[in-house]
Amino acid sequence: MKTAIPINKKLFDIYLLFTREPFVQYFSKELEFYSNGNGGLLGLISLDITDNDYYGCILSRDESKQYRAELVTASVETIEEVRDWIDDKMSSNSIVFHDNKHGYFDLFQDLNNDKNQHPNYKLLNSSIALSSAKETVKEVSYHYKDIDGNFIDQFQSINGFDSRVWELFLFCFFREQFFSFKRNFNAPDYMIEKFNQEIAVEAVIISRKTDLKGKPKSPEEIQEKLDNETPLLFGNALFDKMKKKYWEKDHVKDKPFVIAIADFHDTMSMTWTFHALLDYLYGYKYENTHDEKGKLIITPVKIGNYKKPNGTEVPSGFFFHPDSENVSAIIFSSCGTLSKFNRMGKQAGLGSNIPTLIRMGSFYNHEPNASTSNIISYKVDENSNETWSEGAVVFHNPNAKIPLNPAFFDNRVAQCFFEDNFIRSIMPEYFPYNSFTQNLIPTQGKEKKKK
Repeated sequence: MKTAIPINKKLFDIYLLFTREPFVQYFSKELEFYSNGNGGLLGLISLDITDNDYYGCILSRDESKQYRAELVTASVETIEEVRDWIDDKMSSNSIVFHDNKHGYFDLFQDLNNDKNQHPNYKLLNSSIALSSAKETVKEVSYHYKDIDGNFIDQFQSINGFDSRVWELFLFCFFREQFFSFKRNFNAPDYMIEKFNQEIAVEAVIISRKTDLKGKPKSPEEIQEKLDNETPLLFGNALFDKMKKKYWEKDHVKDKPFVIAIADFHDTMSMTWTFHALLDYLYGYKYENTHDEKGKLIITPVKIGNYKKPNGTEVPSGFFFHPDSENVSAIIFSSCGTLSKFNRMGKQAGLGSNIPTLIRMGSFYNHEPNASTSNIISYKVDENSNETWSEGAVVFHNPNAKIPLNPAFFDNRVAQCFFEDNFIRSIMPEYFPYNSFTQNLIPTQGKEKKKK
């Protein structure tokens, strides 16, 4: 090929995650992906599953910077013919290149608000260590509909940055799970649709409770917080949303209602609070022992009450509290952070090639009778295959009035069900309980670590 340059599917998926409609997967299989070298044009070759022939598509950006189809050829007998067609059209002067200077959703526009900017936003906007994240966030944001009109301001602000990053992550997660979005209402945050069924989703985070420059907790400090404080933080955030009774809204009635929660309350807290949420939702802890033959024995232990600083006792078991039957499920991920966007961009080839990203995490162990997780470490590059769904878990409410259909999610998503005092889990091949990403940047012959 003279003009068309092959690109990897990971990069194409970031560009086209929100352009292609989810139902397309049932009619075609994407095979090859191309660029004209500067990103102005993209090319796609797909197999028509019904007719077993090929079609090609040339896409260019519109004024919102979203890619849209400009030229299409269909019912082509051989893939070689489509390759020639894409190469020819990419070198042609007949394709319209749309104006990219106006009309797009610019999360990084200068609002003259330097004093109110979140430190992590400043890093995202200027640090080479997060250049892959910045390019990924930009591509995602071109498709985002700002219903409230304040998303950009809050995305840059000290008080709003974490929650907006979480919402952008959920935007990517649900789309990767082949949901369509209906953004006609400002509450709850998302109305999503799949199989002609709608789900209402409200996003919430546990906001920062400590200094932004605070050091990570020691194992002893973490365990102390997990026993009482952290479950209460989850409870406060969930019950604040419960008070709004979204399920009574006309466009939510008789539909599953889901709360998607993430934890940003402390430095790196999202890496160690998974089990606190699990304990709080179902009201049980689980002791692990092995018998003389090495078989894993799991014993459920009911949790009593948690105690607030003022002495008030709060019962565990969120799904068993009054009104919680209106919540179909809780969605959680320890990975809905800037590091996720940075890794996804890096493996797609976006951003600077100077930083080296090393990811290390605690992953679910599929070995029979395993009671500890696997520690996995790898270099993030174009051979990596992380997905937006990796790390997401759906906790189903056993008492839900309107249960959430597990079939809405594919095998990249963990799902938990409560039956007879035990939690039954469906686990993906790769599920990180937590992970940490190091950004290594060469400096005068040495490597400087950046979190």
